[in-house]
Formats: sequence, C-alpha cells, structure tokens
Amino acid sequence: MKHPVDVHVGKRIRHRRWMLGMTQQQLGEAVGIKFQQIQKYETGMNRVSASRLWDIGQALDVQISFFFEGLSSEYDAEMIEDNANQPGDLLADREALELVRSYYAIPEEQRRKLFDLARVLSDVA
Repeated sequence: MKHPVDVHVGKRIRHRRWMLGMTQQQLGEAVGIKFQQIQKYETGMNRVSASRLWDIGQALDVQISFFFEGLSSEYDAEMIEDNANQPGDLLADREALELVRSYYAIPEEQRRKLFDLARVLSDVA
C-alpha cells in the first residue's frame, strides 16, 4: 500500500519536472536510473531513498525541503489525501502547469503587463 507521504513526494517530483519541461527519461538520465523508476517514484509506488531524493533535487534544481512542502505534519495522511483529490488543485492540472511554465518563459516586463491584464479581466468576470 502506498504511504501518503511517498505519494506527496512523488507528486512534487512530477510537478517540478513538468515545470522545467523535463521528461521522465531526461530526469532518469540525470540521476542515473531508468525512466520506469521515475514513474514509480512519481506515483508513490516506490519510496525514494534519501540519497536518491538528494540526486533528484540536484537534477531539478530544488532543495530537499521542496518535496515536503504542503505537509502540515509528518503523518497527516488525511490532509494529503484531501488535497490530492480536490478539483481545484492546480498542481494536479497539467494544463495549469503548462500555463505557468509558459508564463515564466515570458520576459519579466511583459509578464508583469500580462499579470495586470489578467487581474483586470478576472475582476470584470
């Protein structure tokens, strides 16, 4: 049975990989493992060891703490399961992740103008 913390860490790996536009194959090569193992980590089927999580963090350019963000406590399984199943979970929506990735690819000055426009449009809606 999957442990909720392993599922949460796996989702954080997947979300960061998506944000960088990296494939499972590319991440696997960077860490020195096969992409199938990355799949198992991302679904929570396999637990990520501390040293492997360190390597993944290096490959994804994040601190280890990134993978645990959003956990209110070490064993708060209910919170993890509730958040994973919420329809408004933006990190679970691939389209939203692609939108965020594209947004950050825009030069900062133009991005600021786009942000202001989006804010105005959402106020009108």
